[in-house]
Amino acid sequence: MAGDVRRPGQETAKFTFEISTSKPMEREDGVNLEMSSGTGALLPEPGSDGSAMLAALQKALEAKHLPRKVKRAERLPFEYVVLGDHNSQVEGGGFSAKTPGNWTAMKIFVGEGDDESEVFLNFNPVSRKAQFSEKDVDYGDAVLAKLATVL
Repeated sequence: MAGDVRRPGQETAKFTFEISTSKPMEREDGVNLEMSSGTGALLPEPGSDGSAMLAALQKALEAKHLPRKVKRAERLPFEYVVLGDHNSQVEGGGFSAKTPGNWTAMKIFVGEGDDESEVFLNFNPVSRKAQFSEKDVDYGDAVLAKLATVL
């Protein structure tokens, strides 16, 4: 899936993300949950300028600081949990399975151990749109710093 964010008079952020086939999640007693999980990565695209997108994400994720002196990465690996498939987007930005659609809602985990942070990454492969949204205000700066390495 590719993302492309452009604002009039500003540069374009280009990135791709890939995800593995998800596997059903189970409780400790072996009962399947209605969620699945897997791994993936965000990958930068040549010619990308993520400055406009990072500024927009700073506001959306309630991050206090834009990252400075960012070291570019070839990929940003993550683990994910699918929260819903075949959803439609509802007023206010949420997602619902009541009216089937093409959106997949998922939460991604970037970093490891004490450095792990979370953000929602929702995507629609039909319209080729994706969106990040805040999981928790406490993750804003950490998520923004990690995304800056590939946007």
